[in-house]
Amino acid sequence: MIDWWTYRLDSFLLFSARTYQRLIESYNTEVWPLQMVALMAGVGVLLWLGRAHSPRRDRVVFALLALAWAWVAWGFLHARFAIINWSADYAALLFALQAAALLWVALTQRGKVRRRQLSPTDPIAITLIVLGVIVYPFIGPMLGRPWQQAEVFAVMPDPTVITTLGLLLLAEPPRRTLLIVPVLWCLFSGAMLWTMRAGQAWVPPVVALLAAACLLWRRKFVLHRR
Repeated sequence: MIDWWTYRLDSFLLFSARTYQRLIESYNTEVWPLQMVALMAGVGVLLWLGRAHSPRRDRVVFALLALAWAWVAWGFLHARFAIINWSADYAALLFALQAAALLWVALTQRGKVRRRQLSPTDPIAITLIVLGVIVYPFIGPMLGRPWQQAEVFAVMPDPTVITTLGLLLLAEPPRRTLLIVPVLWCLFSGAMLWTMRAGQAWVPPVVALLAAACLLWRRKFVLHRR
């Protein structure tokens, strides 16, 4: 019997990097042109953030996030990723719960996407949204993978999670419970990508650390102003 300390993180990976990338490619082909719709929605949210605050805008943004999480839960994690990774169904359940929580915020008008009083962490939050919506789809191709393997907001988990973290860091009041699942996914995704020797493996954990730091910094800023 092999001793437990001889196991490495990649010992628990049930698929190869090539298998995962081909899965993304086939998934993107099947759902096309959903990527373009999702990209336009994400850019629309970015542009909408520059407008004056309105309850209608906040409801729409949280509802769009809920829809994005629900689709990723079913369309990718359950229907595709679970075929090669048994733990994906557990992740799909967490994504579905996150979608339900975001929808609850949208329907009950319990959160504002943009505060009237700015915080020093807002530039970081906006940067995360830009990273998730605009930059992340280019990471795969920049690392030498085909465009068919690009990861787009509301279609794939990582850019959806990163965009959501950025928007939640802008929200008022700060819904800390809504940050739990995104941060957990960032840590899981970072570990998975690291075992596959993916070039962007550092991105999700760094985003999680930034989100945690921003939340603490923002709390300190609010207390200081009082």
